[in-house]
Amino acid sequence: MIGANDTVRIGIIGCGGIANGKHMPGLKTTPGVEMVAFCDIIVEKAEKAKRDYGTPDAKVYADYKELLADPTIDVVHVCTPNRSHSFITVDALEAGKHVMCEKPMAINSVEAKKMLDAAKRTGKKLTIGYQNRQRPDSLWLKEEVEKGTLGEIYYAKATAIRRRFVPTWGVFLNEYEQGGGPLIDIGTHALDLTLWMMDNYKPKYCVGTTYHKFRDQKRAGNLCGDWDPAQFTVEDSAFGFVVMENGATINLESSWALNYLDEREAVTTLCGTLGGADMNDGLRINGVNNGKFYTTTVDFAKGGVDYNEGIGSQAPHEREAQLWIKCLRDGRDPLVLPEQAYCVTRILEGIYESAKTGNIVFFNN
Repeated sequence: MIGANDTVRIGIIGCGGIANGKHMPGLKTTPGVEMVAFCDIIVEKAEKAKRDYGTPDAKVYADYKELLADPTIDVVHVCTPNRSHSFITVDALEAGKHVMCEKPMAINSVEAKKMLDAAKRTGKKLTIGYQNRQRPDSLWLKEEVEKGTLGEIYYAKATAIRRRFVPTWGVFLNEYEQGGGPLIDIGTHALDLTLWMMDNYKPKYCVGTTYHKFRDQKRAGNLCGDWDPAQFTVEDSAFGFVVMENGATINLESSWALNYLDEREAVTTLCGTLGGADMNDGLRINGVNNGKFYTTTVDFAKGGVDYNEGIGSQAPHEREAQLWIKCLRDGRDPLVLPEQAYCVTRILEGIYESAKTGNIVFFNN
C-alpha cells in the first residue's frame, strides 16, 4: 500500500523514444515521485535516462528481472516494443509492482489476458498508456456524453490517419516485434477513445482490411525519410468495421501513408439519438433545437478546463502520470482499466484476422 505521503519509487523498463517522449517527462512533473531504476538492453540508453531523470543513486540494468528484484521499487513503467509488454508486465506484477504499460496492451488477446489475469491474481494495479483520454477536448466531450447530451450513441468513427508519416526508427516496421503497423500503433488510440466515449466494451463481430501499398515506393515524401523495403513488414493502412452486441457500429480507419488530405490522429466522431460530436475542426457538438440545426464549437484556447481530480490543465502525458500516481495513493482504479484495454486488443486482433482470412470474426464475450 502506497501511503499519501510516501515517496513513490519507480523503475523504467525500456528507455527509448516513448519513455523519453512521454513517460519520464510526465513523471518528472509528478510530486512525490522518484525514478530510481532504469533498464534497457542498450545500457547506454538506460545510463542517459538516469542522468536526465534519475535520482543520484539510481540503478541501471540491462536485464529487467534484476530491476524487478529490488523490493524498494513500487511501480514499473513498461516502455518496450509490443511483443514484450505481456511477459514483462506479468513478471512485474508477480514481483509486487504496480504497472503502467505503454499501449497497446499486448500483441494479441492471449497475451493481454495473461496480463489481466496477473493483475487480478496479485491485486496490483495495472493500466495502459492511452493518454489521449487526458486531452482537454476528450475530457470535455466525455463529460457531455455522461450528461446525456448525445443520447444513445449508436454510430461512431475512430480515426488515426497520416498522409505520410511512417516511423522509420526503432522496430515500428517489424511485424514480429510490434504485431502490426498503424492499426496497432495509432489506430489503437482512436479505438480506445471511441469505446471509452461510448462506454461500450462488448463487440459482437468485425470485418477488416489491411494494405501494404507503399513498401517499394521511393522518394515517397515520408516525413521521417525513406524506409528500407526489406524491413517494412507491417501494413501501411488498415480499416475495420465493428458491430457491438447492442447493435452500435464503429468504423475504424488507420494509416501511416495514405493519399488523403484530411489528416487526423486519435480522434472520434460520435452519432447519438439526441446529438453528435466530432473532432474534425476542434471539438464540435451538433443537433436540433426547436426544429433548427445547431453546431457548437468549443473553444479550449481561452481559460482552463475544470478537471475534477485537482489536476490542472497540463499536457496529456503529464496529467496521465499525475492521475496514475494519485489513483495509487488513493487506492482507486486508474482511468484506463485493463479490462478496457483488453477489449481494444481483442478488436484489433479481430480486424487483423479478418483481413488475413477474408472472413467475419465473431467475438465470444
